[in-house]
Amino acid sequence: MQNAAVLPTIGRVLENFVHATDNFIGLGSIPRNIGVSLIRVLSGYTVGVLIAVPLGVLMGYNKTIQQIFEPFINIFRPIPPLAWQPLALAIFGMASIATLFNMPFGQQYVFWGNFKIAMVFLIGMGSFFPVIANVMFGVQSVQQTLIDSARVLGASEKDIFFKVLIPAAAPSIINGMRVGLAIGWSCLVGAEMLPGSLAGVGYLITHAYELARIDLVITGMICIGGVGALLDSVFGIIANKYFPWESKAR
Repeated sequence: MQNAAVLPTIGRVLENFVHATDNFIGLGSIPRNIGVSLIRVLSGYTVGVLIAVPLGVLMGYNKTIQQIFEPFINIFRPIPPLAWQPLALAIFGMASIATLFNMPFGQQYVFWGNFKIAMVFLIGMGSFFPVIANVMFGVQSVQQTLIDSARVLGASEKDIFFKVLIPAAAPSIINGMRVGLAIGWSCLVGAEMLPGSLAGVGYLITHAYELARIDLVITGMICIGGVGALLDSVFGIIANKYFPWESKAR
């Protein structure tokens, strides 16, 4: 017989979604927690992508740059993002977006104080490595005949870079960004376990478990899976719209 304290009924979980705007265990509504988590993930992901894409392009394009950076990337890539938690806290402490921009104390300060730099760092680390690997692979996989043909037709190196190399590598770049977002989103729970977090789906799951609210734990897991699938579908739509030949080539 099912123990409702250990594994809640489907009806109890569904009831949480029916009353999604309620203040669950004093941590706010489900939409509010999802919104906070989305801002955290997209902030870390954006930082990771802004570093990984240009560096990956340069590493794929220039052998010297690849030889300089690749050993460091190969050393740090196997380290799980959550293993960076202690170091992230040691480096960034309790600094947040609010303190970074020196916001005056008030509602805005309290809200942005939820977004700790250490959390952004962890999510950014999770996103960085799959993005840079796919970008570098995409640039290196561009057929040399395309570049040679453009050069023969009189294209400058700048035109070859921006009008041949980058467009040809774009499917791999988009795929890397897609994987990076998925991994960054999966780092959410660990990031929101850091001190200073007062909201977010991961934070809700952690505290629901401490209060033996397994129905809320499952609700949070479904939210993470559902939102992650929606974010992934955005990249799927982009890939199908702009690179339809990729699916046929497979």
